[in-house]
Amino acid sequence: MSERTSGTPEPAKRHGNSGFLSRLGLSRPELRAWAMYDWAVSAVQTTIMVAVFPIYFVDIAKSDLPESRATQALAAANTIVAVVLAVLSPVLGAMSDYVAAKKRMLGASMLVGAAAVAGMFFVQRGDYQLALVLFVISLIGATASTVFYDALLPHIASEDEIDRVSSAGYAVGYVGGGVLLALNLAWILKPGWFGLPSGSGLSDAAATLPTRLALLSVAVWWVVFSVPLFLRVPEPPRTREPDETNGGNVFLASFVRLGETFRALRAYKQAFLMLLAFMVYNDGIQTIQKMATAYGKEEIGIGNSVLISAMLIVQFVGFPFAFLFGSIAGRIGAKRAIFIGLVVYTVISILGFYMRTAGHFILLAAMVATVQGGTQALSRSLFASLVPTHKSGEFFGFYSVFEKFASIFGPLLFWVTIATTGSSRNAILSVILFFVIGALILSRVKVTEGQQAARAGDEGLISPAAV
Repeated sequence: MSERTSGTPEPAKRHGNSGFLSRLGLSRPELRAWAMYDWAVSAVQTTIMVAVFPIYFVDIAKSDLPESRATQALAAANTIVAVVLAVLSPVLGAMSDYVAAKKRMLGASMLVGAAAVAGMFFVQRGDYQLALVLFVISLIGATASTVFYDALLPHIASEDEIDRVSSAGYAVGYVGGGVLLALNLAWILKPGWFGLPSGSGLSDAAATLPTRLALLSVAVWWVVFSVPLFLRVPEPPRTREPDETNGGNVFLASFVRLGETFRALRAYKQAFLMLLAFMVYNDGIQTIQKMATAYGKEEIGIGNSVLISAMLIVQFVGFPFAFLFGSIAGRIGAKRAIFIGLVVYTVISILGFYMRTAGHFILLAAMVATVQGGTQALSRSLFASLVPTHKSGEFFGFYSVFEKFASIFGPLLFWVTIATTGSSRNAILSVILFFVIGALILSRVKVTEGQQAARAGDEGLISPAAV
């Protein structure tokens, strides 16, 4: 029996729920528990990666660094994270498949990242080196955990629901990250309402306490809301190739499987093309996402409250649009729906070049919200449908590699542009190239052919009982 079939619910259970949750892709407990991890980890993206931490770093932690050097340091930190994960992700993915430990490795990554986030509570004025180290570790933990999280998707969702389930995860994540960010914004801007120090004449420790508590809250949120996944989502059983031997060193075996999977990419041409397309257009998406706050603050002079409010708009506008993209994909296919997202991103890049006011920034944030979650969710589900399920960890390890390499070039472009011109405005316009080239590569992906190759790759496996 194909692992793609055996790893998902029986057809009677799969299609028996025709209610509202079924249409959203959240009809079963394991699907809802899986989506809740997006709710948990999205707080890292909103508060740590995009909104509160970058502002805190630029205002407090950087000490005497010039404004442009602070943004440059954040871009360099993002580049370091991308390089480390590009090296580790495929190895960890192969290991999670070999020992059937996706959930355990997800948990370990989550705990390391959450510990680093909790440590940000102790960052005070001038502690920019400590802040950057904790920032790097937290992002490595969060992003590594999503490798295993993504690899669970094809094991719990059938082919006809995978787009909706993936989109639902992003939608739930928007709400989770947005709710915590709204709470963070409230006690940062109105600390007196919550019994926190406020007013003038405060010491640095007292003045920064609301923001440091916001950073600490991310660690608590991340850990607490990860619990449903560990309770409800089953660990996919290990299956081995017919020529795979038992025993041996797990690290050596993982590297062997990794090499086999890398060579097997030639047999999964459509999956490989999808990876190339994703690497290119996701570079543009990640660049806009990671550098928007620092860009708005330094290049345009937008205030902190407006920046964080814009991020809130992204979260809550993104929620319904992520579900909408899942519905659109059901009608026209994931590939065409992704094209729609890339067209909108191209328009955003052009408008971003001419952005001058806080109103412009908020408008563009709302535009980003309409396509960000849907485009990334459908990229994940489309790729999942093009690879054999029993090697999902390994293939999503490569997916993460391509994603991280995409994350290298955008921030690196900002870093180089700032170093050479003192301005990052031109870099915003150049992001269009990522969307155009990515769309051209995506147009060559033959989805049906790729899905047939993936199903064929799941045939002839040795079942766990035979191992």
